[in-house]
Amino acid sequence: MIEALRSDEIVKKCGGRFKLTALIQHRLRELLVDEARPLVDRNGKTDLEVVIAEIMEDKITADYTESGYVMNFAVGSKNG
Repeated sequence: MIEALRSDEIVKKCGGRFKLTALIQHRLRELLVDEARPLVDRNGKTDLEVVIAEIMEDKITADYTESGYVMNFAVGSKNG
């Protein structure tokens, strides 16, 4: 699954490497810190592999309006 990061397909899905990185970091925090439920079957996958699978299966996207995924910002941030 990590090999998907070497493909331009995942970068194009997110609209660029910066958005991809931000999406991965944010979703990893949700899984690890907030104990969010994975949107795909784990089947022995690491947290990073779960996030990549969620992106590849269009469960989460960088264009949050299409998937319904909402990036929650910390209290006190300019965007939250």
